[in-house]
Amino acid sequence: MQDIRERLIQALQAAKDAAHVEQIRIDFLGRKGLITQLAKNVDFSKLTADEKKGFGQKLNELKQFATEKIAAAVDAYKETATRHKTNDLDLTAPGKGRRLGSLHPITLTQMELEDVFQGMGFSVLYGPEIESEFFCFEALNIPHDHPARDMQDTFWLKNQLILRTHTSANQVRTLRRFGAPIRAIFPGRCFRYEAIDPSHENTFYQCEGLVVDKNVSVANLIATMRVILSQVFKRDVKVRLRPGYFPFVEPGFELDLNCLLCGGKGCPTCKNSGWIELIPCGLVHPEVLRHGGIDPKEYSGFAFGVGLTRLAMMKFGITDIRYLNCGDLRVNEQFSTLF
Repeated sequence: MQDIRERLIQALQAAKDAAHVEQIRIDFLGRKGLITQLAKNVDFSKLTADEKKGFGQKLNELKQFATEKIAAAVDAYKETATRHKTNDLDLTAPGKGRRLGSLHPITLTQMELEDVFQGMGFSVLYGPEIESEFFCFEALNIPHDHPARDMQDTFWLKNQLILRTHTSANQVRTLRRFGAPIRAIFPGRCFRYEAIDPSHENTFYQCEGLVVDKNVSVANLIATMRVILSQVFKRDVKVRLRPGYFPFVEPGFELDLNCLLCGGKGCPTCKNSGWIELIPCGLVHPEVLRHGGIDPKEYSGFAFGVGLTRLAMMKFGITDIRYLNCGDLRVNEQFSTLF
């Protein structure tokens, strides 16, 4: 047993790697190993009871010694391998064979728009995409029999809820929660069941804005829109304001942007008109204020809905709205250097 113990120590000292240690384990503790065979080669019939007891105790001690020494050698080689691997790894180096990720152009536009509005004292709030009929229509002065409901082809769910058709659904929710005065925007996704073309999609993004305070006028609305567009496009842009009908504002307007893709000459994106309908807006209807618990005799306000999807198209020169929801990574990769 002492000879086997010494041979084991010498073998472990000469081992060069974990594979060598494993072979030593087999040589000493395997089915045909030296320690295993030792018990088989002893004729126990010639030993007294005390000799059998002493032999068994010494054999167990030898097995325990061999097991511990081999396990320690295995752990030592694992630690060395891990240390070498860590030393060879530069965590600050760029990955190999990996494409650089990018933010979606609509996300980039939304982030920029949020920064601009926050600089003007607006809060950024969010609302549910699955909405009730009340907040999406009735609270916005659009009752069941109102013809304006025909303007929005709505996705109805089985539980009588709907996929919101506009972020305007957040107006009354916000007024009931925070009251007046308030300045807030509500960016998010909207859904309408309509025909898809270069400028229309069934899933699109808006950024609703709401300002309610004392003595708010159309002049405040126009000034806010001019500041927003100049900040987003980093230059003066040509816009026009024309009358528009929306049940939840009175008076209502359509703010159109001179098409930046064709310079106003006409293209499929602007339907050859030279103008892109960008921001429906107007003064908040008194009925909407009442639904929000606000006295229209004391407060007034304006609301607007920036088309985030169309704004991204104008900002980045995207000619077809369908590119933004197509899931083609080649679209996003063009913007990987913009953040």
